Amino acid sequence: MPPKTKEKRMKAEAQKKKKNADVETESMHRLTVLEMELLRDHLALWKGEACRAKASEDQLKQRLQGLEAELEEARSEGKAIYAETCLRKAEVAQREAEQALREWYRILAQLPTQGADMEAKYEEILCGSLDWLLAKLRAIKPQWKVVVLRLHTRHKEQLYQFGLNPWIFDAVSI
Repeated sequence: MPPKTKEKRMKAEAQKKKKNADVETESMHRLTVLEMELLRDHLALWKGEACRAKASEDQLKQRLQGLEAELEEARSEGKAIYAETCLRKAEVAQREAEQALREWYRILAQLPTQGADMEAKYEEILCGSLDWLLAKLRAIKPQWKVVVLRLHTRHKEQLYQFGLNPWIFDAVSI
């Protein structure tokens, strides 16, 4: 009975180790997915800002049209100087709005590149972390082999003590 208990315990420990590795991998995957969602949300936010800038541009165009209409009316009434000033202000405002809109479009054009750069950096970090983990596991593997060989030898001796043939169990490679 005791060897079965130890065997069950060893299987349970192996399952726990596998489960811990799966949990860590799943955790890293969730982190990557969350970061991608954050980037998508950021992109959506910038798109909303672009829509607001476009709406502002439309409002400024309407205002410009209204000011141009006022200019015509002012010319007919003899207020040409005042109207010219208003028109200049409107043109300056329109140029500023167009400049702001161009800046928004430039920023929006850069977002996919920035997102791809961030994704590449995250991928690089993830690969580096996995490489580091593999290096640690490779470094520890010789120590594990020594411990496993000791356990294997001890269990063989115990099997001899119980009068069993340990060569039956040697089919399992270390």
